[in-house]
Amino acid sequence: MGEVAKLTFNGKTIDLPVIEGTEHEKGIDLAKLRSETGLITYDPGYMNSGACQSSITYIDGEAGILRYRGYPIEELAERSNFLEVSWLLLNGELPAKGALDGFAQDLRMHSMLHEDMKAFFNAFPKNAHPMAVGAAVVNAMSTFYQDSSDPSNPEHVRISTIRLLAKMPTIAAYCYKHSKGQPFIYPNNRLDYCSNFLHMMFATPCDEYVVDPAVARALDVLLILHADHEQNCSTSTVRMVGSSLANLFASISAGVAALWGPRHGGANQAVIEMLEEIAAEGISGKTFLEKCKDKNDTRRLMGFGHRVYKNYDPRAKIIKTVCMDVLSRMKRSSRLLDIAMELEGVALKDEYFVTRKLYPNVDFYSGIIYQAIGIPTDMFTVLFAMGRLPGWIAQWQELQKDPTNKIGRPRQIYTGATKRAYSPMDKR
Repeated sequence: MGEVAKLTFNGKTIDLPVIEGTEHEKGIDLAKLRSETGLITYDPGYMNSGACQSSITYIDGEAGILRYRGYPIEELAERSNFLEVSWLLLNGELPAKGALDGFAQDLRMHSMLHEDMKAFFNAFPKNAHPMAVGAAVVNAMSTFYQDSSDPSNPEHVRISTIRLLAKMPTIAAYCYKHSKGQPFIYPNNRLDYCSNFLHMMFATPCDEYVVDPAVARALDVLLILHADHEQNCSTSTVRMVGSSLANLFASISAGVAALWGPRHGGANQAVIEMLEEIAAEGISGKTFLEKCKDKNDTRRLMGFGHRVYKNYDPRAKIIKTVCMDVLSRMKRSSRLLDIAMELEGVALKDEYFVTRKLYPNVDFYSGIIYQAIGIPTDMFTVLFAMGRLPGWIAQWQELQKDPTNKIGRPRQIYTGATKRAYSPMDKR
């Protein structure tokens, strides 16, 4: 028997097995806690609870490490591309050239939406948030592909995975086109994944749109950086819904809805709004930070700090470099980038932020890139969802193959009224 933790309650001591991962992270197995003691754990926000064992993504928040299937995020961002990373997350290994070429071809062949699905977009108001539209359309895909919705059928899962990855850029672009009142642009199979998305976003029947390779590569890196991030809110949502044996489309739709929240995927929009506020006021980054430290001021420093990372978010370092590079290639200056860099420089030397381990996170610079390439603010989270999609699917697939998979059903500590008698209306 391996290591055990001992729990003593009411004079009784039980042994709880200790599980150790491949990176030596340890956790106490509480599966039999309630049956042996009558106790449950109480952990708001699941800050200390592990809901699964996973071989997909490793994070060391103290050291600022992020790896997909063992590969450091820095190497993948520099040397790989989004489709290769998607294959890696889904299959566990980097693909051979033939496999990757076949994967890319499968995605091209399934990038169009069913013509009847266009009616979904036209049924929404022009000012509908694209995340609401996107979640609804993804969920509706289950009605168009009822022949492949069985989570226990490997071929159903394979084709549903291809359809989702192929159609998500089209869905995202159509959300934008609908909001602008512009005609939908069909996918172009001659273009790569990111170039195709940009073409569907910005081309019109009246004008040719030539995709800038530097912009397409910047977007590709952003998608890689967002591709998976362990058991975050939206990923946990996908797993929770998937545990009921809901089909892949329904599970991913739930993940999109969870990502929509401003505490999760909406954070990069909040960063842009903060930077624009600073620019409009004409104040320095240092002055703004002083206001953030003032308990009587409601302003907050957005894009700093992370639930897991207590060091510099490794994705933030990469995005900062990409941000500066793409603006340079586009021969554009950015007042918001200048403010962001000033804020970072001051905050990393300020004891108030350093002692609280508040370092830039992935959201701090990503919105500046999106804005520079013409992505409207309310579309930022949609692109986050597009990037996170392969991670969601990989996590869902891993759950379905897990022999210990049970339907998710957290416990609670009841704090309501104790038993009482029903009171007739005339006695109340």
